[in-house]
Amino acid sequence: MTARRRFGTDTRPDADADGPELTVPVVTVLPDRPPAGTPPVEFPRFAVAAPPASLVVPLLAGAAVAVAMGVYGRLHTPTGIAVNLAGFSGPLAVKAWLGSGAAVLATVQLLSALAMWGRLGGFSPSWAGTVHRWSGRVAFLLTVPVAVHCLYALGFADHDPRTLAHSLLGCLFFGAFTTKMLALPRPGLAGWVLPVVGGLVFTTLTGIWLTSSLWYFTTFGVGT
Repeated sequence: MTARRRFGTDTRPDADADGPELTVPVVTVLPDRPPAGTPPVEFPRFAVAAPPASLVVPLLAGAAVAVAMGVYGRLHTPTGIAVNLAGFSGPLAVKAWLGSGAAVLATVQLLSALAMWGRLGGFSPSWAGTVHRWSGRVAFLLTVPVAVHCLYALGFADHDPRTLAHSLLGCLFFGAFTTKMLALPRPGLAGWVLPVVGGLVFTTLTGIWLTSSLWYFTTFGVGT
């Protein structure tokens, strides 16, 4: 066994009790390996956070929905008309107004969620949860005929940056919505999951409105 030397100093009194203290070098021999039977030294371990396994299925399902809608919209031959309501000038007007209603209710959802989490300066009424749930349900119902019209009548459009962004955001919205709905009942989710997924749903829906309803109103005017 090899050994290592550690150099230091030691202070020893001189032989003469009344004389000054002398500082002499001291050499301590340290073994390269600890003696047999010495317990091992334990170093602190740092845990690496793994992605939450409870999100795997919701994420995969959301991705599958988004991709399936995009593939169908690309392969399906557009028919030009799918959804129309009496009192409106045409399907595009129906689509613009239903999308606007969904965007307004999505804003209500955002505000009610902030109230539920106490992010509105202490304003957190007991009915915020009910408003949050029902505004989300009605908003989704309004988006269904819009999605049917987009996919069946128009298809996955990419004529220009606006239509391409609108098509991508539409697929992403329903994928994110699927992920959110499947993640809601799962216990033990991290605190950031629902705010992030809900924020993605709100952001994509806002983008859909900007690239569709707002474009329609600024191009053809606000009318039915």
